[in-house]
Amino acid sequence: MGSVYDKKLCDILVSQGVLTNEQEDQALKMQETTGGSLSSILLDNEFTDEFTLAAKLGGALNVPFMTLGQFELSPEALATLPEDIIRKYKIIPVDNTNGELTIALPDPSNIYLLDDLMKITKCTIRPVIAFESDIQATIDRYLSSDSNAEEDALQEIDESNIDYEGLEFSEGSSIEQADVVNDLSAQPDDAPVVTMVNKIIEDAVRLRASDIHIEPFEKDVRLRYRVDGHCQEVKPPPKSFQNAIISRLKIISGLDIAERRVPQDGRFNANYQGKKIDFRISTCPTVFGEKVVIRLLDSSNLSLSIGQLGMAKSVEEKFMRNIFAPWGMVLVTGPTGSGKSTSLYTALTAINDPAKNIMTAEDPVEYQVTGINQVLVKPHIGLTFAAALKSFLRQDPDIIMVGEIRDLETAEIAIKAAMTGHLVMSTLHTNDAPSTINRLVNMGVEPFLITASLNLIVAQRLTRRICPKCKTPTTATPEVLRSVYLEEGDTPYIGVGCEACGFRGLKGRVALYELLEMSDTLREMIIGGATTIPIKKQAVEEGMMTLRMAGGEKIKNGITTIDEVLAVTAADER
Repeated sequence: MGSVYDKKLCDILVSQGVLTNEQEDQALKMQETTGGSLSSILLDNEFTDEFTLAAKLGGALNVPFMTLGQFELSPEALATLPEDIIRKYKIIPVDNTNGELTIALPDPSNIYLLDDLMKITKCTIRPVIAFESDIQATIDRYLSSDSNAEEDALQEIDESNIDYEGLEFSEGSSIEQADVVNDLSAQPDDAPVVTMVNKIIEDAVRLRASDIHIEPFEKDVRLRYRVDGHCQEVKPPPKSFQNAIISRLKIISGLDIAERRVPQDGRFNANYQGKKIDFRISTCPTVFGEKVVIRLLDSSNLSLSIGQLGMAKSVEEKFMRNIFAPWGMVLVTGPTGSGKSTSLYTALTAINDPAKNIMTAEDPVEYQVTGINQVLVKPHIGLTFAAALKSFLRQDPDIIMVGEIRDLETAEIAIKAAMTGHLVMSTLHTNDAPSTINRLVNMGVEPFLITASLNLIVAQRLTRRICPKCKTPTTATPEVLRSVYLEEGDTPYIGVGCEACGFRGLKGRVALYELLEMSDTLREMIIGGATTIPIKKQAVEEGMMTLRMAGGEKIKNGITTIDEVLAVTAADER
């Protein structure tokens, strides 16, 4: 859908007799399909000409017209905006006098762009209308003699490594930014905002945060880091910096700073102490401004071996046996943030072999793995999980990983692949391993297809570790001990808090695993329509360790606390 200011521009031109209602609808549909500026679409399709567009728009908005070719631009005015902003929005800073910045642009009805330019430059903005072709010619004349400069700049997004200036990391480390068109820290007026954004990012990386939450409210802004699965509020930036911070984050993520009424998604990369970190940014409009969440994905986690996942020896043996199986399906289940992706990527890394053709369909591609063909799912163009799977089956794969089974079509294609000689891995959102069976049945999958294709179900949770620096024994009532499969002689531990853990008593996380390996008895029960409870009881009799049992083992070994296990696992029926 065209933005609010695109519709406003069309309405002005219709009222001025430049466009018909039919042309307005046609232009807005083109803009929705192809993107780009609406003024370019109107000119390219000969709905109007540059002179008429400028004259009518200028008259309706009371904005003067300027011919840039007859005006000598000052370097001081050009320096008020970064080149990537000038090129992206096709605007030219013409004059900067007494804090009033004159900017030439083809569409002065875009009030959101003007507002953001004011915050970026710290100047009052005086718009003037200029031909888009005139602006482009001026950009090429003043900013670069290379006619392909804009294309080269876009390539820089993927190829350059530009240092953040102003960051002072401990131990001499530095953060190198990629996927960024330009570093605005070179602009004196922008330095406070750039420094503030860099500090927010630096602190998140240093604290091992998985997410950064910037949340605007009526009178203040809340800043929170999610560390070890729990949000922690820290000192926020001033409310007056809210829009400038969000604009800065949008710029380095390649988002539209002028669009604030619809959600946007972007990304940028960084290196920190030898680790490559991928930052995913999501904006969402709220009553008091845009809420921003930045997710941090540390690619160094991919170096994990199966042994570092923290599985018990018997559980690890079962897991290894099934991920190296020649065919069948392995499902990893759990809520969002339970470590499913880490387990799957670790498994893929373990079985990655030049002799095997491995293909994945993901939304998004969280980590890039050499030797694995990864496909980014794009539902808006028809590239769904199901469509990607259909394509994979024509690509002669040995191993297929599907980011998530969300519907019956995807489930049926995945099962078909598992039954025809492929190893298929995927995720599903269920509470535990046995309930995955009923989830598939309720989705519409026939029980006989489940038994014929499914090899292993892995349910997992993440629980926080006790800080080893301040770990101390504690006591618990017999009832509480029994609830986590401990006996009266067992000693649980807690962390009392110290400087190393930020006085929380907990530092880092460990996974709890529940593995249900299919047996002939379980297959017969599924064919017979057994519900979750009897399937779980039979699996436990066959040696399955439930999530609560796995938590009890971690408590007994002094790795986590009773409270942590009780918070992330459900009680088993006995």
